[in-house]
Amino acid sequence: MTNAWVVRAGSQGEHEQFNLENQVATISFQMVGDVTSCQRREDVRAIVDAAYPEDPGARRANTTGQVWAFRASIKPGDLVVMPSKLRPGYLYLGRCTGPFRYDAQETNASRRKQLPVEWKSDPVAKSAIKDDLLNSLNSIGTVFNPTRNNAAARLEQVWLTSEDPGNGSYGSSIASVNHPAASSPTSGDDGPGDVRDPETVPTLEAIRDRIRTHLVENFSGHKLTRLVADILEALGFSCEVSPAGPDGGVDILAGRGPLGLDSPTLIVEVKSEPGPVGAPVVRGLHSARTQHNSDQALLVAWGGVTNAARKEFERDRTFFRVWDAEEVLDRLFATYDRLPRDTQGKIPLKQAWVLDEETA
Repeated sequence: MTNAWVVRAGSQGEHEQFNLENQVATISFQMVGDVTSCQRREDVRAIVDAAYPEDPGARRANTTGQVWAFRASIKPGDLVVMPSKLRPGYLYLGRCTGPFRYDAQETNASRRKQLPVEWKSDPVAKSAIKDDLLNSLNSIGTVFNPTRNNAAARLEQVWLTSEDPGNGSYGSSIASVNHPAASSPTSGDDGPGDVRDPETVPTLEAIRDRIRTHLVENFSGHKLTRLVADILEALGFSCEVSPAGPDGGVDILAGRGPLGLDSPTLIVEVKSEPGPVGAPVVRGLHSARTQHNSDQALLVAWGGVTNAARKEFERDRTFFRVWDAEEVLDRLFATYDRLPRDTQGKIPLKQAWVLDEETA
């Protein structure tokens, strides 16, 4: 079995588009420079010590572990996960296709350390990933190797199907095959430098992931349709919800005014499946809007839409919108205090002020 690795593309996703366009994974650690000639972890440690002499020993050990893992431990065939900052709530999956390289000609020094990666064109929605695996993927670090709860085997299934089968699909823990160039700390390190399953912290992203998982577990199928109707009613629409079962492509009829007949009138289709929906669904809703003589159309696609579907609806942006899981979450937070008490009881949220560690 191959290993799985998380390689982040900058705290604000500043390297994400470059990575996708150039089919690479990159890490910064700009002061470290070229480590191509490093044959041992200790070689990287010497460069890190010289580059960051003021850093505590534990921090230098951690930097060493991440740079060494990127330089020597990620092998061709390994899965690479790049959490998206430009599309929050999504993960890009790729397959490493070659060894480490240092591109000295790259004008941005933060992008010179590279691994060739074949990225899948469509990202995977986090809504398709179970909570325990998401928790592992939210660990601290730029480069790390998630192994808990059969992470590698499950991510292989996500690669194939865009859906996490869950840990229950495996009878016993399946350990990843560790390459000889292990990234465990040596006795000379001043602190933990291991990149395997680092600690997790309750970041804003992790908290959002937990709420998303709660909705997946408690609002599947027609229940999600009812939640969307509650949100639309909180936004000022009157909604008529189709009964559970075949609906002809229309789950909600909505409009303004006491009878819901005033403009703008709206038809809504809700897709609760974890995977992305394709262009035929978008075309079908477009036809339904014409048949119902509706002003606008809304597609709620919990698992997002494929790139082909996105191109379809972008041509009709004046009257067509798509809400994925992230948009539903944003609308939920914006209208929560106006939702029915029964709905609030099923989604018990508490508002609190927390320090945003990413910008502080």
